[in-house]
Amino acid sequence: MDHLPEKGETVTDAEFFQVYGGKGANQAVAAARAGGNVAFVNCVGEDAYTPQMVQNYISDGIDARFVFYEKGIASGHALIMIGGEGMNYISVAPGANYKLTPQKIDEAIQVIDEAALIVMQYEIKEETIKYVIGLANRKGIPVMWNCAPARAFDVSYIPKINILVLNEVEAGFLAGILVENETDAEKAAQKLVDSGVEKVIITLGSKGAFVVTKTEKISVQAYKVDAVDTTAAGDTFCGAFAVAFVEGKPMKEALQFASAAAAISVTRMGAQPSAPTRSEIESFLSLKNM
Repeated sequence: MDHLPEKGETVTDAEFFQVYGGKGANQAVAAARAGGNVAFVNCVGEDAYTPQMVQNYISDGIDARFVFYEKGIASGHALIMIGGEGMNYISVAPGANYKLTPQKIDEAIQVIDEAALIVMQYEIKEETIKYVIGLANRKGIPVMWNCAPARAFDVSYIPKINILVLNEVEAGFLAGILVENETDAEKAAQKLVDSGVEKVIITLGSKGAFVVTKTEKISVQAYKVDAVDTTAAGDTFCGAFAVAFVEGKPMKEALQFASAAAAISVTRMGAQPSAPTRSEIESFLSLKNM
């Protein structure tokens, strides 16, 4: 639509698209296309398009052996309204996402044991996130958590997370401080690092991103592109960063790689369809760095 509706307003002359999404799925697809060796652990429901949705994971080279099929429930859904400059409103119906229990995690222990990095979001239940964090800590596997969407969480588990990826709102929410600008976001990140988190990455949309550790802050600028849809830009960033991190890229280079992937994604409509391939990211970076 040409603009997002105000309260009580009906916006007409909109266009409708139905595409595959979900934060975990988006990040898995983004990581796979960015060159990662990805296994996806999740639950899907009894929808007519579930077989094709899972086949898409497989087509992207994702290990989908531990995608669990749940009876009598829908897969997770999101309703996304996209207005001018690609800005959006999103509401989510979790559906089968909430069926991903600690017991299911135990069933997927084979791929967890093989993981170089475990990536999670917050569209699954808190008890499952806490269970995975505890499991990963015991096994010495680093955890990257994108606390999105921001909501209540047991803060005693925050220091057990190796990498937190947050936008300004999420950073302020977890740190318990008001974030109104980049300086505030850095204070929130520093507070989380002081609590024990190794790395806190703050994504600032068109203003770029930065990482804070106990010893340094590294910033990168956003790449300028013509945005048409910002949906899943943060997910694409997370997936691409996870790949760069596992490959051992220097932190600044990893942030630039993830930022390039996110920049490409906002030039395309849809969530998973917008995630770029490794060759597209590398071509983009080579042009921008000329």
